[in-house]
Amino acid sequence: MPEILLHYIWEHCLWAGFEQQTTDGRSVEILSVGEHNRDAGPDYSHARVLIDGKEWVGNIEIHVCSSDWLRHRHHLDSAYDTVILHVVRTADKPIYNSRGELVPQCELQYPSDTDYLSQLFEAAQAMDSAFTRIGCAEQLVRDPLLLTDGWRRTLLHKRLECKRASIERLLQITKGSWEHALYISLARNFGFHTNSLPFEQLAINTPLSYLQKHRNSLFQLTALLMGQAGLLDDDAALAKEYEFLRTKFSLTPMDGSIWKHARLRPQNSPELRIRQFAQLLYQSESLLSKILDTNDLKELMALFAVDKMGRSSIDILLINTVIPYKYAYAMHRHDQARANEAAALMEQIAPENNTIVRQWRVLGQSIQNAADTQALLHLYQNYCQHHECINCEVGYQIFQDRQLRLF
Repeated sequence: MPEILLHYIWEHCLWAGFEQQTTDGRSVEILSVGEHNRDAGPDYSHARVLIDGKEWVGNIEIHVCSSDWLRHRHHLDSAYDTVILHVVRTADKPIYNSRGELVPQCELQYPSDTDYLSQLFEAAQAMDSAFTRIGCAEQLVRDPLLLTDGWRRTLLHKRLECKRASIERLLQITKGSWEHALYISLARNFGFHTNSLPFEQLAINTPLSYLQKHRNSLFQLTALLMGQAGLLDDDAALAKEYEFLRTKFSLTPMDGSIWKHARLRPQNSPELRIRQFAQLLYQSESLLSKILDTNDLKELMALFAVDKMGRSSIDILLINTVIPYKYAYAMHRHDQARANEAAALMEQIAPENNTIVRQWRVLGQSIQNAADTQALLHLYQNYCQHHECINCEVGYQIFQDRQLRLF
């Protein structure tokens, strides 16, 4: 059984009518399954359960087997100390949180017809992703061309304008320094969503000018960034070097516990990403001018060729940092032609693959490149989610068609 199906059983209360108990024989009554957490951390928050009549409020973690708790290293992560119940299909061993406390476990009881459950799951997924979140979903299924190429181009430029506004705000903080603003933006995007905020804080707490004083030493750059991140527990050499640099610059390190490790593949761990960021700073003198001076995608990609950095990760950096900075700088200089060239680079990058993009695919939308995905992400996040249908070309067209039929 895939774990996601167990999530579905839990969330949709298909366990109702079955007696539940902990592995040590205590009765379990589920009062609220909680709110699904789609980021790092326990699977469900704010759940309420009665264990032997005593009410517990907190987080729920779900695994197929108890041993997955250890395999995912939750026993070392304080974020999982708030788990009040570990819900599993098979309890193959006891599990403990980072404080050494035994975590209650429940082998969830539910209907045994897995074919039936799978059908329910697939149907619910299709309805949830394709129809309940996008108001005009049924019309788009019938006629995907309602969403025109012209509206997509407009949406792409709207998204770049939003990113430009964020860059302008960052320029105010950095007193007009494009280089410093780029440094902070790159750091944020090296966090790849899950650790974007800690990475941004790391850049703010570690001035670029300090790093530039040691940019010829990868070891010192790594020590400074890892130390500031509060992630130097296992490296005595780096810790010793960081202590020297910390004293030199009167720095205060971050609390390392704010970095998220749960559900991350090894290549996305904050420790590896920070080392890659240090390598980028080491090998990329005058990075801003190199980014601004070329429109060759291969040359731009080569700037980010650091150890263990995959093509998809580089694409994300190009989409979220490099191209927006090229666009914003061109608009700052009132150079619309260069801005259009920057936007056109999106058409050379592979499309993103995430939940929102997959929803649009279900609705029959053609998605060929990052220009398409950026446009559709902007449409979903700024129109569909906020029910701004009347301000959307698709929604307005549907509205006009209905008005004509009425008369």
